Amino acid sequence: MLYVGIDVHQNRSNACILGDDGQKVKTLEVRGHVEKLIQALRDFARRHDQPMAAAFEASLGYGPIHERLSKFCHRVVVAHPGKLRLISQCKRKHDRIDAEKLAVLLRVDLLPQVHVPKVQVRHWRKMIEFRRRAVDARTRTKNSLRSLLRSELIVKPKGVGGLWTKKGLAWLAQVELDPALAMQRDMLLDDLTHQQQRITRLTAELDRMGQRHPAVALLKTIPGVGPRTAEAFVAYIDRPERFGRSRQAGTYVGLVPCEDSSGGKQRLGHITKEGPGTLRKLLVEASWRGVKTCPRLAATFDRLVAGDPGRRKIAIVAMARRLAELMCAMMRSGEVYRQAA
Repeated sequence: MLYVGIDVHQNRSNACILGDDGQKVKTLEVRGHVEKLIQALRDFARRHDQPMAAAFEASLGYGPIHERLSKFCHRVVVAHPGKLRLISQCKRKHDRIDAEKLAVLLRVDLLPQVHVPKVQVRHWRKMIEFRRRAVDARTRTKNSLRSLLRSELIVKPKGVGGLWTKKGLAWLAQVELDPALAMQRDMLLDDLTHQQQRITRLTAELDRMGQRHPAVALLKTIPGVGPRTAEAFVAYIDRPERFGRSRQAGTYVGLVPCEDSSGGKQRLGHITKEGPGTLRKLLVEASWRGVKTCPRLAATFDRLVAGDPGRRKIAIVAMARRLAELMCAMMRSGEVYRQAA
């Protein structure tokens, strides 16, 4: 078996190849696109006629690289860069040295791995993140319009209704302003219209993609969980069986506290915030909706708050963690959410 550690960069990549005995067989440095290095490794494997295992750190484009290496490598490992302390915390960093360390850790099977989903799931995740950025842009535009009105001490009349309704937008477009401010207002309204159209289009496409996954409809039976939260959870969890227990889903999303316990003393800190931030945000939002609509969830939330208003944020994060664990368990079992009798 040949063990290959790869350090990938945009314009230059390094590889270190070790044999079964751990001795260095060959080092490669290829300038240009990573495809050149992959082709060089393919030719090397063909000449030596030995099974090859490869490892590289997760970065932009790790999915296609994994797929191309898998065509001729016996095993491909994508390492978690944040947990690879031998490289991330090393005082002497060099691409060639990093590649050798990856090969050594691969040989002794000590690489912290990341899950590599299929191409359809990766594209699904990208669509979810793209819509999130579009929603964030729309929020910034709305905040700019509100700020413009406040700066001129303009108050919306009571009969107009919501500011973002058709009637509210029509009123906003007719508000008398200084020409310079009126131009800003008109441009912001144009941006808002365009952003809303993009979000509508993206939402329709995500709804279509979600229909291909039965687990999305299953998770929507939970109070407070809508299509956006359900689809994000299914896309990021991908295969619930990769977690030994459903409780590990909360750890994956980063909703568990940091821990530094020693000598019989337990010290807990803020949540780790590891994993996909979009999913973590959606789980918290779904938890707020759930405690407002479901008596069972509201009772659990009140018990966690324990009469202290300062604990509401802590309690809702705990609810979000429980929600992640519940959703993972439902994906495993295929059972719908059951309300308390």
